[in-house]
Amino acid sequence: MNIVFMGSPEFAIPSLEQIHHSEHTIKAVVSNVDKRRGRGSKKSPTLVKAKALELGLPLIEVDDLSSPQFGTQLKALEADLFVVVAFRILPTSVLNIPKKGSINLHASLLPKYRGAAPIHWAIINGEEETGCTVFFLDEKVDTGNIILQQKTKIGDNETTGELYNRLRDMGSELLLESIHKIDSEDYTLSAQDHSIATPAPKLFRDDCHIDFNKPAADVHNKIRGLSPFPTAWANWNGEKFNMYRSRLGIAANIDPGELLVKDDKLLVGCLDGTVELTEVQLPGTKRLTGEELIRGYDVEGVLN
Repeated sequence: MNIVFMGSPEFAIPSLEQIHHSEHTIKAVVSNVDKRRGRGSKKSPTLVKAKALELGLPLIEVDDLSSPQFGTQLKALEADLFVVVAFRILPTSVLNIPKKGSINLHASLLPKYRGAAPIHWAIINGEEETGCTVFFLDEKVDTGNIILQQKTKIGDNETTGELYNRLRDMGSELLLESIHKIDSEDYTLSAQDHSIATPAPKLFRDDCHIDFNKPAADVHNKIRGLSPFPTAWANWNGEKFNMYRSRLGIAANIDPGELLVKDDKLLVGCLDGTVELTEVQLPGTKRLTGEELIRGYDVEGVLN
């Protein structure tokens, strides 16, 4: 088939490469326009744009998805299928252009975790499994009919970053399998049960503050669910204290938020037990293991 691929972040790159190395033809790669990625920095391309240029693929950079010019460009490509991975919400006028429709790879078991941060929220909520879904796009976000799904277990201490890497690679293979099925018209669609849908909205700084007056399991899941980005944090002695890795801690008689060193472990009290902090960071320092923080700092006080 002739395919137009749409994506911007790193998550989409394995999918782009899988399709590029298949028998299908990528007529163009659509990505966001260059922008500044840090304070005072020069404009830089999206990672998908950089990969498309490396692979020698035709590129369309777009700001306004509803512009007539963009629609005209897409129609001229006469694509059989639009493939969308970690991009933006396409207007109906764009969705309806390709002959066989538009499909999306989403990093959850839809209808669970519809939205911008499905991997984060699956871990934050303590899910024991998640997966990837390939589905046909329609006018609403993450609601279309499902082509294929694949499940995977979530490790007890697995972070969002680690799960992201696994789903990125697993999803790229599932996506290519879905494309083959669409090409051969050998597939059966499954409608989503909207009554059991759950949201996965974008996370902001205030969402990442840790409340230690919660059960230890909830605190642990939130820390790993926000790692490495946007990062769990609390205040310690007037400084921002970032937390990247943890595990459920040993028993100790301490109050919620109170720090304690016990058996060479950095513990923090929770509502019903403790969490051991195994990777943290103070302002102006590199990330430290719990043991390194114990050796280099006077560890006492309260996280709040």
